Amino acid sequence: MSATAILLAAGLGTRMKSALPKALHPIAGRPMLAHLIASCTAAFDQVVVVLGPDMEALAKVAAPHKVVVQEQRQGTAHAALQAADLFGDGDVAVLYADNPLITPATLQRLRQRRAAGDVGLALLALRPADPARYGRVIARDGFVDRIVEWADASPEERAEGLCNAGVLCADAGRMRAWLQAVRNTNAKGEYYLTDVVALARADGALVAVVEAPEAELRGINSRAELAEAEAVVQARLRLAWMEAGVTMTDPASVFLCADTRFGTDVSLGPNVVFGPGVTVESGADIRAFSHLEGCHVGHGALVGPFARLRPGTVLGAHSHVGNFVELKATLLGEGAKANHLSYLGDAEIGAGSNVGAGTITCNYDGFAKHRTVIGPNVFIGSDSVLVAPVTVGDGAMVSAGSVVTFDVPPGDMAFGRARQENKAGMAASFRAARRKK
Repeated sequence: MSATAILLAAGLGTRMKSALPKALHPIAGRPMLAHLIASCTAAFDQVVVVLGPDMEALAKVAAPHKVVVQEQRQGTAHAALQAADLFGDGDVAVLYADNPLITPATLQRLRQRRAAGDVGLALLALRPADPARYGRVIARDGFVDRIVEWADASPEERAEGLCNAGVLCADAGRMRAWLQAVRNTNAKGEYYLTDVVALARADGALVAVVEAPEAELRGINSRAELAEAEAVVQARLRLAWMEAGVTMTDPASVFLCADTRFGTDVSLGPNVVFGPGVTVESGADIRAFSHLEGCHVGHGALVGPFARLRPGTVLGAHSHVGNFVELKATLLGEGAKANHLSYLGDAEIGAGSNVGAGTITCNYDGFAKHRTVIGPNVFIGSDSVLVAPVTVGDGAMVSAGSVVTFDVPPGDMAFGRARQENKAGMAASFRAARRKK
């Protein structure tokens, strides 16, 4: 029998003070919802996402998983019930998209506990450092007696440190029946998922509790909590990659994305930032204060310090990108170098070529982008401007300070600058005239 995860993502995130739906806010470059989907697909056979109306952007994040819409936001139990036709014939777990840090291992433990013995319902709970206004789980020997909301709890119940994380797992048939039995007789007139626990107990079902760390079960309802979640995920990612063979000089200052990928023996200097879509092959060295996004760094390549690699950039093996060099949609061939103060956009630079300091490719004419193609073993002198579309042939040279507007044939040397003239004695006469004034 297949197991299904129902992810509730209809919330607007009012407390985030944002026009963006809460579940779209990113952590490590990936929307909250995508983090939870990734964990659930590793632990469940099917994922169904419950959205609110007009949430097309979230639907794209959910794809290719099934989506249902809660047309009227009438509470969490009501939201879960919208997916009842998709529960399947196995266990069903209900989770929240603003609770995205749960690991696959914890979800597997939740499923195993539900399947053990006569357990009718299993729930996740945590022991936070500050229980604050969490609902308290009153349990004995691993089984739940009741959940008490903070506002209704006695002083003795508030002293209980075990708190409700809101994630429930039950057999599909029983979950459906309990959700249908939830009533909205409360101050807000909403159908609350937490009421399922009392309904299960009233049916005589055993309700088991599964504890997990606070770092996994923290909810995200504000920008401050989003920042705390970012710190948790960054710490996880750094540790995982260091254990996989990546060196980080100052791990706390390196920022990764959930999809960043490294080979072995990669070295990362301090204050390096990775945006989405970056792959770094083995032996590469990314030096301090570099920013990489949407790019591929080849084996043994050297990047930085203070380099920027923008989307579409591919660095060949053992190539060099130096300080204050920016590349965008550029292929830098094997062993090629651009070491100082250059912008190379929409370009192809052949293997073994050397691009001098201050060189730029003029890729935009005010209407469209154009490509610059530089063959292998080419030398581009410092402070050169290559006006695209233009091709510099294999083994050619461009003299320093040139503006190249025509193709340079292979093996030729291009001079694209005005002829220098020296005016005898003019410096002295110029200064004398200024002093006189």
